[in-house]
Amino acid sequence: MIELTKINGVKILVNSNLIETIEETPDTVINLTTGKIIIVKESRQDIKNLVKLTRREYFKKIFDGELIPYNDKSPDEQPPKAP
Repeated sequence: MIELTKINGVKILVNSNLIETIEETPDTVINLTTGKIIIVKESRQDIKNLVKLTRREYFKKIFDGELIPYNDKSPDEQPPKAP
């Protein structure tokens, strides 16, 4: 999730996995895969950087063994945590 500011100043959290397109017209318009449209104060580049940072942190936790990605295996079938 990334924190953004709606045009009216309200802070919101957006699931970055649902972002389909971002346009600057001159306001920044985010189109989500759900069909919802959000207008925010942050620039397209700022949002891109937030998404990259969030994903980088997520994958670092996976590679460091701090986080096991969701799957449908039972706990007995999970790989052991890294030491």
